[in-house]
Amino acid sequence: MDNNNQKQLQIELKPEAAQGSYSNLAIISHSKSEFVIDFATMLPGLQKAVVGNRIIMTPEHAKRLLAALQDNIQKYENQFGQIDIASGRTFNLTDFIQNNGTKS
Repeated sequence: MDNNNQKQLQIELKPEAAQGSYSNLAIISHSKSEFVIDFATMLPGLQKAVVGNRIIMTPEHAKRLLAALQDNIQKYENQFGQIDIASGRTFNLTDFIQNNGTKS
């Protein structure tokens, strides 16, 4: 393809987004038409996690995100070594529901 015919994607990074936000917990749910990812922070000594960002995307875009993350994790591990996941386990929100149906 001729370089003059290539399309360029321009991305604007607004100052309030450029700072970023920290997350150590992602809660993912889905329906037939969309995936919802809540990025939260759970701090030691606190009883609840605080959602800082919610991302809503189509299933197709969620699958593209998965592929992009897999590609970037592979590149990261090639450069810095294997990422160790100590517990090797994720959890479901139902893990935190007590017998009476309320969340702990």
